[in-house]
Parts: sequence; C-alpha cells; structure tokens
Amino acid sequence: MDRETLEKNLTQVEAHIAKGHERIALQHEIIAELEREGDDTVPARELLATFEKTQAMHVANRDRIAGKLATLD
Repeated sequence: MDRETLEKNLTQVEAHIAKGHERIALQHEIIAELEREGDDTVPARELLATFEKTQAMHVANRDRIAGKLATLD
C-alpha cells in the first residue's frame, strides 16, 4: 500500500476509535441508569463488551497501519 492510502486508512480508523469512545461512554451511562432504576443490565453489559472488543480491534488496526507508515519514513 502506498503512503496516501495508509494515511487515508489511518484517518478512517482514528474516526472509528473516536466514535467508539463515544459509544462506550454512552453505554456506561445507560448501564448506570438501568442500575439506578433496578432494571436488568445484562443485555446492556453484553453490548458494552461487544463495543469494547470492537474498539480493541480498531486500536490494533490503527497500530498496524501506523507501524506500516513508520517503515516508510
């Protein structure tokens, strides 16, 4: 892959990471609200776990792309 493509991919994955942070924070708020109301939090916690796994994959992808860019310098 050329530098331009890698930089474009890096920009995209960084946007995914930023959106993931927002989703994870919102899910924590939802879980806290469910707990306050005495509602079942299992589905919300399962969704949070999925968000966190996806976030970890995005971070790993970012690191991989950044590593490839570093070798071009």
